[in-house]
Amino acid sequence: MPADFYYGIEVVLNGLMAGVMYALVALGFVLIFKASGIFNFAQGVMALFAALTLVGIMEGQVPFAHLINATFGTEIHHFGWHVPALLAILLTVGVMVIFAWAVQRFLFRHLVGQEPIILFMATIGLAYFLEGVGDLMWGSNIKTLALGLPQGGARWIEDATAGLGGDDFYGFFIDKLDLVATLVAIVLVAGLIAFSQYTKHGRAMRAVADDHQAALSVGISLNFIWILVWSLAGFVALVAGVMWGAKSGVQFSLSLIALKALPVLMLGGFTSIPGAIVGGLIIGVGEKLFEFLVGPMVGGATENWFAYVLALLFLVFRPQGLFGEKIIERV
Repeated sequence: MPADFYYGIEVVLNGLMAGVMYALVALGFVLIFKASGIFNFAQGVMALFAALTLVGIMEGQVPFAHLINATFGTEIHHFGWHVPALLAILLTVGVMVIFAWAVQRFLFRHLVGQEPIILFMATIGLAYFLEGVGDLMWGSNIKTLALGLPQGGARWIEDATAGLGGDDFYGFFIDKLDLVATLVAIVLVAGLIAFSQYTKHGRAMRAVADDHQAALSVGISLNFIWILVWSLAGFVALVAGVMWGAKSGVQFSLSLIALKALPVLMLGGFTSIPGAIVGGLIIGVGEKLFEFLVGPMVGGATENWFAYVLALLFLVFRPQGLFGEKIIERV
């Protein structure tokens, strides 16, 4: 086989890895939309906030240090200790659960029954509020997320595949962090599916997603389920924030990963967990292959817009996505 064939395979493999990263973000959208009908524009900012909180706890940073110093004229920045990664992750999960409770208690509890556009606008406001709080709590400088995750190319894969396409092919370059992200995504999706299928609260969550009124009639607490859903979405945001933060640093542009998740949702459907994964893989492979095959002919940089063009085509011909539920309304 010629070297170009193996380079094409390498592009597909890297596209699959990128698609997994997109799917991790899309999962948070799906969880909240499926259970409450709310399109959570703040999901990307939740990933940013979770990553900022994790780094801040690990480094022993004083929350709101800049605000405290400006108000009282002090010079306090760190507590003087470092928290182990596992304990910091558990504490960050606790912070995201508190965040979920606060969102339900102080925001969406008062918007029950409102039009979807009002709920969507509320999540936009929540996104900007959370971004501002994250800036005040932890500062706006770029942070390094040091969890000991492997970085760089997987040399063993490169060595094992070197020479497949002759002397012009040097082996598949696969990022070790992408391999870890793929493994984490598989475990996360399997855990979410098992939770929704085989646990009492998971079945209650599915019942609420199917029919709010019917769920209420059998004694299911909507408030508890929505707090649970937002907590799960917060945990998914933490996982996505960790992976993206380890890859490119924890910075405020991290919140823009939500924009990359939108085409994934349009392809996979807003109500399907497997759809989020499949949609992410299609987008990841599609944009990499398109850049590899067509990019040189049109000047490159096609990865910036390919996903949105593909999503637009899906909106025209299959607006519910590959796995979404077709909604039929009688008028």
